[in-house]
Order: sequence, then C-alpha cells, then structure tokens
Amino acid sequence: MRKILQKDNPKLREQSREVLPEEINSPYIEAVILDMKEAMHNENDSAAIAAPQIGELVRIFIISRSVLHNKNEEDKRDLVFINPKIIKHSQSKTSIEEGCLSVRWLYGDVNRYDKVTVEAFDERGIKVVYGASGIVAQAFQHEIDHLDGVLFTDNATNIRNIPPEDHNHE
Repeated sequence: MRKILQKDNPKLREQSREVLPEEINSPYIEAVILDMKEAMHNENDSAAIAAPQIGELVRIFIISRSVLHNKNEEDKRDLVFINPKIIKHSQSKTSIEEGCLSVRWLYGDVNRYDKVTVEAFDERGIKVVYGASGIVAQAFQHEIDHLDGVLFTDNATNIRNIPPEDHNHE
C-alpha cells in the first residue's frame, strides 16, 4: 500500500509528464491507477487523487465514485483521467472550502470556476469529455493543479487547521 505524500515532499512541486498513448494500457500505468485507487479509498474523506500524491509524476487523476452523482447503480465507479486538459470553463468563480489528502487537516478557501469541461483519456485509452459543476468541477481543477505541482494552499485564503475528532480510520 502506497502512502500519500505530504506537503513537504518535493515531488508534489514537480510538473507531471504526459502519458504516451502506447503507455496507457501498459502494466506500469495499470499499476499506478490501482495504487491510486487503493490509496484514495483507504482515506474515509477522499474525493479524488492525483498520481503525484503517490509519488508518480504522470498526468493522471481519479475522481472517487463517492462524489459522483450517477443515477445508474452500475455506473458507480471511479473515473480515471489521463492527460486531462480543461477545454472550457465558466466566467464565474466561487470561493469554496478545500482540503487535500497531501495537506492533511488544513483547509482554506480557493477561488474556482463554477463549471469546467475536461478532455482526457480514460484507462482504456478512449478520449472522454466531461462537463461538471459543484464538487466535481472543483475536484477537476484541484487535481489538475497537482499535475502542475501546485497545492491548494498556494492560492487559498483563510487557511485553518481542523484536525479530525477521531484519528482512527474505521
């Protein structure tokens, strides 16, 4: 089980490289995705994770099924984004509270676009386009920041430490 890197780790400040098309179905990328899912689901408050958070400097992030509002029960799976790019965003922004698995127990307010559209490849190498608002749009922006070596605290205001009441993960 890979540990989630914390804010002082220099890998979190590096630019992640694009995944080559021929790499997408490789054992390496498959293993990175599996490790990301395991690390994300090991935390009871996770919404998403980016590859740099487990020490892999490739442009991949995953949105947890727990934050997706799928109506179809069979669609309750994590969404994998490889080489994601924001191709469209709203003009309006909202200041919204964020936390991060790599900046444990710090929270702050970040200005994010209300709506974004992301283009990427899924884990099978198929090009996908997702439009989102709310927490999913926020997660898209937060995770792409990770791929560029940016932590939410770089742009946050009103940063505060809110430790969990119970450090025991049940």
